Amino acid sequence: MSRTAPSVAPVLRFDNFELDPCAGELRKRGIKLRLQGQPLQVLAILVQSHGNLVTREELRKQLWPADTFVDFDHSLHNAIARIREALGDSAQTPTYIETLPRRGYRFIAPVEDVPPASIPAENAEEAKEPVVPAMPAAPQAKRRIFLLTLVVCCVATLAAWVWRHRQIDSVAAAPRSIAVLPLQNLSGDPSQEYFADAMTEELITELSRSSGLRVISHTSVREYKDTKKHLPQISRELKADDIVEGSVLREGDQVRVTVQLLDAPNDRHIWSEDYQRPSHNILNLQREVAEGIAQQIRVKLSPEQTRVSTARTVDPAAYDAYLRGRFYVNSFFSAPQSLNTAAEFFEQALRLEPQFSPAYAGLAETYITMGRFRSLPPQVVYRLATESSRRALELDQNNGEAHMILAWLRWQYDRDPVAAEHGFNETIALVPSYDCARAYHALFLAWRQRPNEALAEVTKSRELNPGLSFATVESAVYLQLRDYPALVEASRKGVASDPAGWMEHYFLGVGYESSGKRAEAIPEYQKAIMISGGDQDATAALAHVYAVLGRNADAERVLHTLQSRSKENYISPYLVATIYAGLGEKAAAFKLLEEAYQQRSPDLVWYLKTDPRIDNLRAEPQFQALLQRTGFSN
Repeated sequence: MSRTAPSVAPVLRFDNFELDPCAGELRKRGIKLRLQGQPLQVLAILVQSHGNLVTREELRKQLWPADTFVDFDHSLHNAIARIREALGDSAQTPTYIETLPRRGYRFIAPVEDVPPASIPAENAEEAKEPVVPAMPAAPQAKRRIFLLTLVVCCVATLAAWVWRHRQIDSVAAAPRSIAVLPLQNLSGDPSQEYFADAMTEELITELSRSSGLRVISHTSVREYKDTKKHLPQISRELKADDIVEGSVLREGDQVRVTVQLLDAPNDRHIWSEDYQRPSHNILNLQREVAEGIAQQIRVKLSPEQTRVSTARTVDPAAYDAYLRGRFYVNSFFSAPQSLNTAAEFFEQALRLEPQFSPAYAGLAETYITMGRFRSLPPQVVYRLATESSRRALELDQNNGEAHMILAWLRWQYDRDPVAAEHGFNETIALVPSYDCARAYHALFLAWRQRPNEALAEVTKSRELNPGLSFATVESAVYLQLRDYPALVEASRKGVASDPAGWMEHYFLGVGYESSGKRAEAIPEYQKAIMISGGDQDATAALAHVYAVLGRNADAERVLHTLQSRSKENYISPYLVATIYAGLGEKAAAFKLLEEAYQQRSPDLVWYLKTDPRIDNLRAEPQFQALLQRTGFSN
């Protein structure tokens, strides 16, 4: 006949709830509730001490040691709020947790121990749960043994958590990294998804101003929208120490944002808060959320951000138009025509709120993106983007996006690399985690033929944007450095990660052609043309490789296609010049290079110094004279 081993720590039952402290679970009618970390541990202490006061100081000593870096008052307040939310309790008319002002808390509902299942004696040594002797019923003795059991169950997690937070100050060279997952749209209306997505991006932008914090870019985290992956896996993929998840709800004139900060590798709750503000105070709401998160992980918003953190209001309709503009800018790669829609929404926002700096910056970004992909002639892009970005800075000198756009304009249109570098550095100082600025700066440094600095900035950009979109930055840097083996390797990885990304096929084609594998370049250019819907870069590159392979008829056929398109749309004269260079028609090529110079074409800036397609022109006096006029001879 088997004997029974000593029992494990009991499960505690109250009403329809069961609390299992060793398993770290709170269940209601057998269903596990989402309560973890400190809130669950606070609840366990209160339930075990039911009927007795648990002081704030006792809770501090048990769960917030003096050498951990958290705001105790704020963290305890939020832990209690999370518990009440899980239990459906009320601070005003409590059923479970009574607040004793300035003293502590008391659990007031009846509690019973659920007898644990016994373990046969012959299997007792194999049991994995800690075994404790039967407990006397006296509350204080019961409480002491319970707390000992709780410590045994949780000590590893607590030790890891404390160690991790000590590193915030001791490892200054390795800043905390954080990812804000796409906020959930609680409206129930799919047409409001743009609002939740745009609010996620705006929160990331606010956090990106924090010094000592590395914020994962919006382009990387949006791949995790509605993901079923567990937090530790997301943490590994994004290399994020902490993750913010939450929801947004817009009802009438009110906007409510709920966020929680999680220890991502250990899937543990650190902090949570609800914010609700009228729509016209939405800018302050975003700043308050960012400050709350930064406070919990002990980083600071930049001094520039602190100086402008006074109350800001905005017309709700104008802000909604602004968010819609952001949504359409971010939709560009999947729907190129969305840039025109984005511009319309930014202009609508400015009609309603003429002093709104972010809308001017958004409009300027839309124009330079149109310029990068040649939706508008360069003279038009330069004028509109310059006017918008300057107006944005007149209204807010700390608008990092506007500083970045002006730096790009100084480089690509004004041909002033000194002013451009100053602008990029100023942008990064204002917004340290602005991945777009890091990427543009890396391209600029590569163009300046400063490979060590460029590749260092590539590394920083990759840390902020580890998703698929980073691959194009790395490939473009290697193209500027004329490191074609590295270009091929990077582009192959990009194609493998995102076969539907046309730019990686284009860069891989350039790598093949420039490495002498011209026949292998043709299918890559063709894929880029097909996926992009006829991008000019890929089309001109295909014509050029046909020309250098001696397939002049094919090259001229593609050339005539571009010339026909120029009757209705802007076609870059520089790109057409590369085709004539491949055909050996140097006079025609130089005529088009001059036209590009007169148009202030950014293609001339980007390609003239390093493009292998025009290497057969470089020894000509006309080419050297053009270099002198552009100021790029050195």
